[in-house]
Amino acid sequence: MSIFQAVVLGIVQGLTELLPISSSAHLNIIPWLFNWTSDEAFVTSFEGFDVALHVGTLLAIVLFFFKDWLDLIKGGFNLVFKNKKTFEGKMFIYLVLATIPGGIIGFILDKFFEDALTKPLIIAIALAVMGCILYLVDKYSKSDVSYENMGFKETFIIGVSQALAFIPGVSRSGVTMTTARLMKIDRTSAAKYSFLLSTPIVFAAALLKFKDFVFSIPFILGVLASFAVGVLVIKFLLSYLKKGSFKIFAIYRIIFAIIILIKLFIFS
Repeated sequence: MSIFQAVVLGIVQGLTELLPISSSAHLNIIPWLFNWTSDEAFVTSFEGFDVALHVGTLLAIVLFFFKDWLDLIKGGFNLVFKNKKTFEGKMFIYLVLATIPGGIIGFILDKFFEDALTKPLIIAIALAVMGCILYLVDKYSKSDVSYENMGFKETFIIGVSQALAFIPGVSRSGVTMTTARLMKIDRTSAAKYSFLLSTPIVFAAALLKFKDFVFSIPFILGVLASFAVGVLVIKFLLSYLKKGSFKIFAIYRIIFAIIILIKLFIFS
């Protein structure tokens, strides 16, 4: 893999992992669109690299929400060992419990169905269908629940929903934010909880794939690009959602799906 390819994929990861437009779809489709997949050396080096790029966005989330995570961990410790109840302690437990079922289900499904679901046609369908669902749910859902008022029911259901992210094109942030909106959680709170929820599961995936990492110059630059862009995207999205909706992302998903179908059926 060249430095150029690694940096491009790092930027793509940083942009698409945190926006509800599916990083897995883009990381599968971009090499296919530019015919990088015909290069055996690229295909070999790409194995494990996609997970490494997630480490970049994971670091972006940890940095951006560093104080939140310190408060959550402290609150969880105080709740478990000192029986001191706080919002942060409660939310920490909610995040742990919400991660477990989604992580297990997603791992099993990904293990047995990964190859079948990375086909461009499947990805295009998932992008378009999830885009329509995201738009409709966001448009017709109220914003009655804030992050501070989320309970176990909301957090757990959102956690389970992220198992669907094993389908490239669905998007982890997309399905969790959509589920949150379906449960009347306001847009900014939905995004924040989605980011926090992704932290433990991406960390676990990185540990599982760590043995496949090749710490070369392209690898390092790709991860750094993912990290830098990820920080900017988090800041943008949380600011944008204070007044904006998810409509623009739904439209983008459908446009990207159309581009894939054109390439698949007309230019192949």
